[in-house]
Amino acid sequence: MELQSVRPTVKTPAANFTGDVYMTPIHVGTEPSRMTVALVRFPPGAHTNWHSHAVGQTLHVTEGVGLVGTRDGSVVRVRAGDTVVCPPGEEHWHGAAADTFMSHLAMLEALPGGEDPTIWLEPLPDEDYRTANES
Repeated sequence: MELQSVRPTVKTPAANFTGDVYMTPIHVGTEPSRMTVALVRFPPGAHTNWHSHAVGQTLHVTEGVGLVGTRDGSVVRVRAGDTVVCPPGEEHWHGAAADTFMSHLAMLEALPGGEDPTIWLEPLPDEDYRTANES
């Protein structure tokens, strides 16, 4: 057993997010584990750019109401207690609804050798975010 102390919360890179988003690392696996877990906090209106993960991503909402969208135009509204599984390679975005905070645990696996499994893409257009909030 190993007790790991709370790690400092950091502001996420503005190049990959709209709004001020904060991330607290929870776990970074050491081989053979490649599991990474972080608590990510989104204020109202904040969200990620489009992105994908080589081995997929699981999001477990811990607080508030958020949105998760995919390239085919599907958007799901998520609430505390909901879990969304994004399969490997699926381009998606996620974040808070326009009028509430949302926090989630982001769980994913690094690639062998510790390579970053996330491919960051372009920002979500503002109009697409507004439309997602209306549904």
